[in-house]
Amino acid sequence: MATLKQKQVSVLTMSTLAFAVNFAVWVMFSVIGIKIKSELNLNETEFGLLVATPILTGSLVRLPLGLLTDRYGGRIVFFIQMLLVSIPTWLVSYATEYWQYLVLGLFVGLAGGSFAVGIAYTSTWFSKERQGTAMGIFGAGNAGSSLTKFIAPLIIAAFGGAWQMVPKIYAVAMVVMAALFWFFTYTDPLHEKDAQQNRSRQTLGQQLTPLLDARVWRFGLAYAFVFGAFVAMALWLPKYYVGEYGLPLAAAAFLTIFFDLPSGAIRALGGWASDKWGGNTVTWWVLWVSLICLFLLSYPPTTLIIHGIKGEVAVNLGVGIVLFTALVFIVGLAQGFGKASVYRSLADHYPTQMGVVGGIVGLIGGMGGFVLPIMFGVAADAVGVRSSCFMLMFLLVVVTMIWTWVAENNEREAILERHADVRAELVGAELIERARPRRHLLIDWRPDDETFWEKTGRRIANRNLWLSMPALLLAFAVWVVWSVIVVELPHVGFKFTTNQLFWLAALPGLSGAFFRALYSFVVPIFGGRNWTVFSTALLLLPTLWIGVAVQDINTNYAVFVVIALLCGLGAGNFSSSMANISFFYPQRLQGTALGLNGGIGNLGVGLAQLIAPIAVYSGALLILGGNAQSHTDGGVTTQIWVQNAGFIWAPFIVAAAVAAWFGMDNIASVKAGFAEQVAIFKHKHQWLMSWLYTGTFGSFIGLAVSFPMLVNTEFPGVDAFKFAFIGPLLAALVRPIGGWLSDRRGGAPITFWSFVVMAVAALASVAFLPAADSGGHAVGFVAMFLILFLGAGIGNGSTFRMIPTIFRTLHEREVMDRNDAAALEQARRVGATEAAATMGFSSAVAAFGGFFIPIACGASINLTGSPQGALIFFSLFYLTCLWITWRWYSGKEAEAPC
Repeated sequence: MATLKQKQVSVLTMSTLAFAVNFAVWVMFSVIGIKIKSELNLNETEFGLLVATPILTGSLVRLPLGLLTDRYGGRIVFFIQMLLVSIPTWLVSYATEYWQYLVLGLFVGLAGGSFAVGIAYTSTWFSKERQGTAMGIFGAGNAGSSLTKFIAPLIIAAFGGAWQMVPKIYAVAMVVMAALFWFFTYTDPLHEKDAQQNRSRQTLGQQLTPLLDARVWRFGLAYAFVFGAFVAMALWLPKYYVGEYGLPLAAAAFLTIFFDLPSGAIRALGGWASDKWGGNTVTWWVLWVSLICLFLLSYPPTTLIIHGIKGEVAVNLGVGIVLFTALVFIVGLAQGFGKASVYRSLADHYPTQMGVVGGIVGLIGGMGGFVLPIMFGVAADAVGVRSSCFMLMFLLVVVTMIWTWVAENNEREAILERHADVRAELVGAELIERARPRRHLLIDWRPDDETFWEKTGRRIANRNLWLSMPALLLAFAVWVVWSVIVVELPHVGFKFTTNQLFWLAALPGLSGAFFRALYSFVVPIFGGRNWTVFSTALLLLPTLWIGVAVQDINTNYAVFVVIALLCGLGAGNFSSSMANISFFYPQRLQGTALGLNGGIGNLGVGLAQLIAPIAVYSGALLILGGNAQSHTDGGVTTQIWVQNAGFIWAPFIVAAAVAAWFGMDNIASVKAGFAEQVAIFKHKHQWLMSWLYTGTFGSFIGLAVSFPMLVNTEFPGVDAFKFAFIGPLLAALVRPIGGWLSDRRGGAPITFWSFVVMAVAALASVAFLPAADSGGHAVGFVAMFLILFLGAGIGNGSTFRMIPTIFRTLHEREVMDRNDAAALEQARRVGATEAAATMGFSSAVAAFGGFFIPIACGASINLTGSPQGALIFFSLFYLTCLWITWRWYSGKEAEAPC
């Protein structure tokens, strides 16, 4: 019988070889993809998507595979995984069309999930003192990337250029490796012990508990660079060498080996260094070395013309092939160390949960390997500079370093706050500085205390409100600006169908809903001021990209889809902004405050539909905006600047972010983890209010997006842009009125009558549509929509006044002793936290209105030739909202009158 040491050696050897074979299969498109690109005449973005598709599934399956490994053991999971991968790998050789390669690539990506299985399986065999080295040796299997760069071109050459033999040979190798692995490995000690003692397995919820720890996600971001960027560069470098230095494919693939082979092989040394000096220390050195190298690699080839005495002198600056290869070699070595050090840190913090934690960190890293090649292609197409790929990685390293530094400082401070005696001793020994009050952190915040509010609170709360409103206004403008742009795209030469245009208009609503759900919980975690600054600055990404993409008539539809999805970032800001402002005001003023914040924010919708056309047609930003485009409509051609619809917002976004940084505050008492906030999902009132807010805000944003295209479709002779902004503008202006009325009359009655008005207006608008015997009545149709906007605007203010009242009332009822001031204060605090999360999540659900309403209108037109069916459906939906409001909130026997 084999000894423990023999088993360890056998398991580590087989796991490493199996991972190497899986990795070689996972990245094989980096070589055969170049041949496929030539055969199918793919552009840069399509090629980037092709090589990144296996990386997507290889990333996404890491978490479920990690869960399966924790539950059933790595040996059986690894064996089955390899057998499954061999099937699509073999079928790749028979594909002939682009979509077939993409579909099979998704299944080939299962090979990338092998890491989550192997790392958890291997770590269980070794003691903590040797885990770093063992995991480093296993991770060296990613040298399989180098095997592909070396072996795949040889296979292609040996079979006369037939690249189809590569996946066939790889499939056979995978089956052989699976057999060897099964016969030379053993059940890991943890699962063998559990089986002997008949221990019950953890539930799925227990397994997923570590995902609520922000530290896991921080390690994931670091791994997105050391592993995700490594995979991306391994896929991208052969093509970079071919395009930048004119090398043949074989030579380019050979030079790429100097990047990925040492990076994989040195991972074992990185594990040893992490065992010796600590994973965090090694990771910091990795980030600093990478930062310097990527800065040099980012510099594009440049020619300087110097006007000298005897004529012009040209100075060529650039990174030569020798220096380039040396720099990527160093980056590869650093990433090899980093891949080991990150997982060594994981083993320190989560020794018994390496499957699920390693799976999620691997998933994030793998997603970096999926997203980055696509971004490399998009950046190259948009900017026209090949070194833009290194600029993106430089930015990723900077973000990782900043987050890690801030998080480690906060963790250190949190520990010292819990141990005041230790802090005092360290201060006395001059090992740390004395704690200083943070300027933008409010330690004592009691808005419901009348004396505190009048003396201090009102001034601070109003300042934060006034700085929050313009940031939110810009966020809404970015969210809906696409509704202006899509109307102009066909007139400047983009050949998109009507259905494609409706989808582009709807996609910001779809992504906006998901961003709102994510942003619902961030304020108690990161702080309102911090998140306002970050989320506002992030709006520069879609706005600047819009300005670049629309200037190139050859921009792929997929690129516009990505930009449209990124415009949804603006929607997310609403959730965090409203939650943040709700903490600053006493309950009696929350309706007015939230109404003002939301109302001014909603003004961004009308403002975008007013300002964007002016910027496009008047040539604002003519100097910085780029060349004009020819707008053709009805045989008339004019010069316009569609790019200005994006560029016009950039300086205001910068100004709003800077103002928020210097003028807003975080509230120290507003602290809650993700787990505490998701408790709202157990409350039926969370879902009821989400339904009601979908009726008000979902209608507002959905109708704002659809209204211009509906008018243009049903009344071709009417120019909708002349008045399209009026409806959203009115809705935004009356939202504070809805909040003010709710503070005085109650939110539920105002909401009830708002839905009455909306149900009648939606149904009445059908009468003004064109019919077989008439051309319709544009004025009446527009008037009904303006009434719809007014009802939605007032309802927006009243529903958000209802939410804090509902949750505060419900938690106060749970306090048995009404004279217990401390218990009441705690109940109010919990109610405020849950109300803030509910406002965020309900706004996320409501944001789907920005997606479904345009889609419903488009589907109704496609099926019946008229939006009549959609409008009738909307009216029926408002009646359900009417009933919910009466049944639970405004009727005589309502459960939570408000």
